[in-house]
Amino acid sequence: MWYPFLVLLVLSSTIDVSNQDVIDNILMSLSKGITYFDMQGRNINLDGVVGYLILQAQLQEATRTWPHSDFPSLSQRAAAVSMLKRLNKSLSTAVSALQETDPKYFKEFEPILDSSFWSLPAEWSSTDPSLVYNSVRSMECYDEQLSDKCMTLLLGTWKDNGTPCIVTKSCRDTMTQFGCPHYSLSHQLLYFMIGTMKGCSRMLKGDLRLSRVNITVEHYKRIFCSNMMKSNQDIIKNAITGQMQDIFVENILLCGLVGFSDFYKLDWLQSILTWQDQEAGCFGKEDGCSSHMTGVAVSALGGFLNYYLSEQDITKRPLI
Repeated sequence: MWYPFLVLLVLSSTIDVSNQDVIDNILMSLSKGITYFDMQGRNINLDGVVGYLILQAQLQEATRTWPHSDFPSLSQRAAAVSMLKRLNKSLSTAVSALQETDPKYFKEFEPILDSSFWSLPAEWSSTDPSLVYNSVRSMECYDEQLSDKCMTLLLGTWKDNGTPCIVTKSCRDTMTQFGCPHYSLSHQLLYFMIGTMKGCSRMLKGDLRLSRVNITVEHYKRIFCSNMMKSNQDIIKNAITGQMQDIFVENILLCGLVGFSDFYKLDWLQSILTWQDQEAGCFGKEDGCSSHMTGVAVSALGGFLNYYLSEQDITKRPLI
């Protein structure tokens, strides 16, 4: 009678160990990424710093909700707490440096330079392949200047004491255009994420297109992430280098933050871990470190950490 129970016990412990190995690998990579930030924080651009701020929010959440199951898990939590302390110190240096080097750009994006701005998913869902576009443009749909302007109109930083949550026709048309590729697609999602986190509940007010009358902010997020999933699946089929790596990881970061857990694939995590420079701790193009990709990669890894912790915590699993 005891034999099946013993087999079950062995199987369950094997599953736990493999999950803990995954968490160990993520923590090891994050520690190297934070060491890089310790050294280079004053030289990292705003995009890169935002990535580390999102990581800060994710480590705060991880250490707060860490499943207290056994000694290895507690020692992993201690490592995460130690990393968070290091990160807090490095971030204050990096944010001060940004304010000195580019005060105008800093002021425009100051609201997002705080980990409390970034909300983490309360529940998980999956993307929908039926929402994938029939065809995708070969060229990007936007330019960075317009994207930045649209974000500052949401944040209220377009002028001193500016009104937040402003949506112009050009911003709405650009940010809701279907069939956009790569960075246009991820910035469309980011636009709706920032609007949601800023509390702009009526972002779609004034959209008079009958074809869009029933599309909500949440539905736009699902449309964009379903297409970002297809983009990642296409990217992984080819040999990924440089810019494609950056887009791939950015898609995981953003859609993971919105709550699409199907981006947290184990083989995708393993690919990302191999792209880190093991000595410098950074990520990026073959000829050196990219502060943008490093920030995106560490915050994506923070998302993987929280997802795998919630998988490990049996109290958070659905009842069978």
